[in-house]
Amino acid sequence: MGNHRSCCPISSSLDIFGDKWTLVIIRDFFAGKSLYSEFLDSPEKISTNILASRLKTLEKHGLIIEGKKSIKTGKKSYKLTKRGKSLYEVLDVMANWGLKNIKGTEKRISVPAP
Repeated sequence: MGNHRSCCPISSSLDIFGDKWTLVIIRDFFAGKSLYSEFLDSPEKISTNILASRLKTLEKHGLIIEGKKSIKTGKKSYKLTKRGKSLYEVLDVMANWGLKNIKGTEKRISVPAP
C-alpha cells in the first residue's frame, strides 16, 4: 500500500494532486509557466506558502523537477517530468467537463498537448 491511505487508485491519486491548487499549477506548466513568479501571477492568486508547498510535493512525487537557475535573472525554474506530463489527459477531461457542465466557464488558456 505504500504511503497512501488505501490501495484505491483514485484515493491514492488524490493524495498527490487532489487539493484545491495542485492541478491548477500543473495546468500552468502546460500553459508554459516555469518560474515561481509566473505561477503567482495566475488569476486564482495562490499564496506564496501554498505555492512553495505544492511545488515541493510535486517534486517529491516525481511530477516536476527543478531546472537550472537563469543566468540572467538568477531565478530557478521548474519543469514537468514525463510522469507530470501524463496528467495532460486528466486536465483535458476535467476542462471539457467543466465547459459542458458549469455555466460561465470558458476556455481561456489554450494548452497544447505535451
